Amino acid sequence: MAIGQIDARRYGAIGDGVTDDTAAIQAALDAAATEGPVCLLPAGMYRVDGSLEVPPGVTFKGATDGVSHSEQTVGTVLLAYGGRGEEDGTPLVTLRPNAVIREMIIHYPEQTLPDVVPYPWTIRVDGELCQIENMTLTNPYRALDLGTNWNELHTVRNVFGCPLKVGVYIDQCTDIGRIENVHFNPNFWTRMALPPGFPGGDIKAYLEQNLVGFMIGKTDWEFISNSFVIFPRVGFLFDDFGHGPGNAIVTQSGSDIGPVAVRVERTQSHSGVQFVNGQFMSTLEVGPENQGPVKLTNCGFWIIPETGVQVDKQGPSTLVLNACHFSDWGISDPEAPCIRASGGRLAVHACEFMAAKPTIHLQEGLTAATIVGNLFRATDAIVDESGAAVESGLNASGE
Repeated sequence: MAIGQIDARRYGAIGDGVTDDTAAIQAALDAAATEGPVCLLPAGMYRVDGSLEVPPGVTFKGATDGVSHSEQTVGTVLLAYGGRGEEDGTPLVTLRPNAVIREMIIHYPEQTLPDVVPYPWTIRVDGELCQIENMTLTNPYRALDLGTNWNELHTVRNVFGCPLKVGVYIDQCTDIGRIENVHFNPNFWTRMALPPGFPGGDIKAYLEQNLVGFMIGKTDWEFISNSFVIFPRVGFLFDDFGHGPGNAIVTQSGSDIGPVAVRVERTQSHSGVQFVNGQFMSTLEVGPENQGPVKLTNCGFWIIPETGVQVDKQGPSTLVLNACHFSDWGISDPEAPCIRASGGRLAVHACEFMAAKPTIHLQEGLTAATIVGNLFRATDAIVDESGAAVESGLNASGE
């Protein structure tokens, strides 16, 4: 055993998938606070009927040095039995300041479908510099809680799984947090090799009715990169959840096959949210209460059968679309435009609209718009009924 590393088996952890190892693992974690700072949980299936707390400065580590896919049964697996039916109960794992959890699989063996059972948060952070890395969460109800408690400088990196209600919740973060390479896909539950196996059922339909992938409130700033969710009800949701709105920069990320890819209800008025190199299937909504700018650069939009309006801009804020492309729209409603703007300001520059359909509809309530240098398929692409200050030019139309 390496110097500064505590082996949880020394404190009675069995890892047979049957014995409740909660107390033994917690004893090892507590010992790591003074004898560690690493608490190693060797390969095995560890049943946890209660909850765990990682003390300040302690690293709670599994057996591998990377991400364990749930298709494999090797490595360290936490089997979460505690908190069944208690959505607001104590999280499975709480990270105290500067605590780390890494290189494990967490699985809920008693979770069902379609009669999904609520559980508490899987991992909650509490304080500065908490880190969640190289984790697979097969089927958490609510996965990562970076918002219930005050926190700063969190890092979430290389996390995969199939959350059922919320993937990541961010709030009360008063200094820059980082979310990197986080992917939510039902394959991590449906293809897993862990007993008792996937229970069957239409997971896609369930997620499209219930899942919010990234739920972002007060944060200053938040850097989100290389992150992805498929089949969500809402992919990226920005709002005020009781502690004020936030701001974020989202790069190389996407929301795939769901009714609403991005919904911006509220962001900070001076900073807002920026998306760069994103992919969205299907709709972007900017709500009537949002004050902060919303900017998308070099992003692509695709459709699902329910897609009507692709971009719905309401409220007083500014929306900027630059070098984006839209493959189609108006699938559920042939009269729906690609972009409908009924409030605030709109800038559409160097975008391509790849369908000969009603494209941009400017409505009453809009303050100002500039639509310059775009490529349209429709000849009468822009309908202006706003009475606002609108500048349009250097646009090209035609098949």
